[in-house]
Amino acid sequence: MAHSALATNTYQAHAKAGVETLQGWYNKSTGLWDTAGWWVSANCMTALADMTELDSSMLESSTSVFENTLSRAPAYKSQPVLRIMSPDQQLDTGKTVHGANEGSSTDFINGFYDDEGWWALGFIKAYDVTHDAKYLTAATRIFEDMTTGWGATCGGVWWDKAHTANAAIANEIFLSTAAHLARRVPGKKGYYLHWAEKEWEWFRDSGLINDQDTINDGLDLASCRNNGETVWSYNQGVILGGLVELSRATYDTSMIETAHKIATGAIKALSDGNGVLHESCDPDCTGDGTQFKGIFMRNLQRLQEESPRDYIRDFLRRNADSIWENDRGDGNKFGAAFAGPYATANASTQSAASDALIAAAAVLE
Repeated sequence: MAHSALATNTYQAHAKAGVETLQGWYNKSTGLWDTAGWWVSANCMTALADMTELDSSMLESSTSVFENTLSRAPAYKSQPVLRIMSPDQQLDTGKTVHGANEGSSTDFINGFYDDEGWWALGFIKAYDVTHDAKYLTAATRIFEDMTTGWGATCGGVWWDKAHTANAAIANEIFLSTAAHLARRVPGKKGYYLHWAEKEWEWFRDSGLINDQDTINDGLDLASCRNNGETVWSYNQGVILGGLVELSRATYDTSMIETAHKIATGAIKALSDGNGVLHESCDPDCTGDGTQFKGIFMRNLQRLQEESPRDYIRDFLRRNADSIWENDRGDGNKFGAAFAGPYATANASTQSAASDALIAAAAVLE
């Protein structure tokens, strides 16, 4: 199909088809998505909320999912893994994966600050869609626990409560959560804005943003310098959404220009020869690594909505077209590589591709 033939309503139809297939993995008993790990399920919920924002006819059914997840998921809290699972830990299609502490918890707090932040951001999005304060309350409770991670060896927040890593992702999620809450919690804007600005000041000067305007995985705890490790797509994405929210709260437009520099650097570094987003582990990403690209696309949408640029618009279009044409299997299932070919799907790959389709639907005229 020629790209020029794809109209806005077609992108939205494709996005909705992807999300409807994603919901086939939703487990009402656990409140999580089968074949997705703990924090990936938070991103599945966010994708559902984003789609619902585009299509209000989904509100009733989506609200039922949000409520069920808020109620049931904590009892099935699972232990996350560091970045990418080894092959023997892959989440195989059709297999429900829960952690060792299944049934032991009544909240969304665990040993990893980034895991907590994914749920906080997911519930903030559920609040934006439903206007139900209970989701905002859940997010604020999670954030309070996240603040206990402040004061890592190199500054910022720790990745985990065992204090093993100073990771970019935990700090980006902390920034984004604080900035989102600053604009949504009546009477506490100053409190959340203090945390967001404090985090951004540290992050900006930490060395995590390299000379190519991309962000590496974390800091070396011995030297407190950029560890030079993988430029994961989700690390290029979360910061964009965080800066958009912080700019809205402070009216500081310089943050938007910084976001554009990072977005431009990421697209240059992570695109294949056809301009399609490519993770370094594609097409063999395992476990939670298959979720990363969707997070980048979701936050690129946020930046485009705040500050439209042709390069983002074109990138979102190319990726949405490629997913639909090259990475789609029976039943509108989407695989791990946006460039294709389609191999197999699970809730993580489906969620990531749906994020990209939703982003295109949201911004294309």
